[in-house]
Amino acid sequence: MPDEPLAYFITFTTYGTWLHGDSPGSVDCDHNIVGTPFISPDQERRAAGRGRMTQEPYFLDGPRREVVRDAIVEACQFRGWQVHALHVRTNHVHLVVTADREPEFVMKVCKSRSSRWLNEAGFDHPDRKRWTEHGSTKYKWDEEGVAAVAHYTLYRQGEPMAVYPELGPEVGPRFRSGSDVIPPTPSESEASRPSPSGSEGNE
Repeated sequence: MPDEPLAYFITFTTYGTWLHGDSPGSVDCDHNIVGTPFISPDQERRAAGRGRMTQEPYFLDGPRREVVRDAIVEACQFRGWQVHALHVRTNHVHLVVTADREPEFVMKVCKSRSSRWLNEAGFDHPDRKRWTEHGSTKYKWDEEGVAAVAHYTLYRQGEPMAVYPELGPEVGPRFRSGSDVIPPTPSESEASRPSPSGSEGNE
């Protein structure tokens, strides 16, 4: 195994749209190991989380999704990080990226740049809470793993929304060696589910 991961698979959600207790489940510090059960749907826990929110849930429409996509691509390119796949959805973002910083820092930069661009574009009030406080960060150590999550990010999210790079035929993108991508294993699909902790975050 190499000393450093080849890429990170980062997922974060929009404010208030994926609470602990929601169906089909979520993860927290006690339920975050691949292959182990998620937090079961729990209406009482969900209601408690909703009660702690200070603003309404935040959803990304088409124009907002495009702003977020372009902001993340620009932020990564500025810092010399390689974006393998990016998909901005209505209530979450998937990013596969190679970076020289820890994934939590990459996520923070992406959220901050996205919020700034949304403010500059005149969307919402500057005090609008848009993102959950944390998210999911997975390390990918080999080309096969990177290709699998890139393919999942671009082609396994339903109807494409704001994606990068531009979609081609579903043979998928190719990673450094040029090998064909493969669909993710069930564990990869499960591991990509957002971690809706800190729903009152404002990053």
